[in-house]
Amino acid sequence: MYSKHKLGIAGLEAAFRRIAATRMAGLPISHPRLTVESVGFRLWEGKWLGVLVTPWAVNLVLLPGDDTEFEKLAVDRRQTWRFPSGDFDFMGGDEEECGAYQFCSLLSPIPEAETTDQEAARALAEEVLAKLFVDPDEEVVMMPAREDTPRRSLLSGRLSRRGFLSGGLLAARD
Repeated sequence: MYSKHKLGIAGLEAAFRRIAATRMAGLPISHPRLTVESVGFRLWEGKWLGVLVTPWAVNLVLLPGDDTEFEKLAVDRRQTWRFPSGDFDFMGGDEEECGAYQFCSLLSPIPEAETTDQEAARALAEEVLAKLFVDPDEEVVMMPAREDTPRRSLLSGRLSRRGFLSGGLLAARD
């Protein structure tokens, strides 16, 4: 079965390829090494959520789900969606190829120095999706070792079996 969301994603890509070839063609904000690509779409709260990379923007996008009503937003309206990482405001769009969708601009224009190619843009999109579902209050942050902590080498003196198995991180106790 060819699901509705696959048609929606393919339609979204088709719409933005058309826009890239027409309205956005030749504009200085278009990144010359990027193309239209959908990244990581997944079902979330009855809607399809993912990132759309275009030559001029990286957008978080919501598409209608199979069994849900989807609010088509007027140009002057925004809808706030709450994710574990925080609240994001979405605007509405409607294109012939995909119908109504909602989007949140994450990066526009895309700086060529930091996002050099399609692979870098895809990695950025995947990182956004991963961090979208992480509560910043629950995120584990690795702290660097204190500068006054002496470094230990595997070859620095006698090493116990426990020390060897821990990569030399535990002091010799035997």
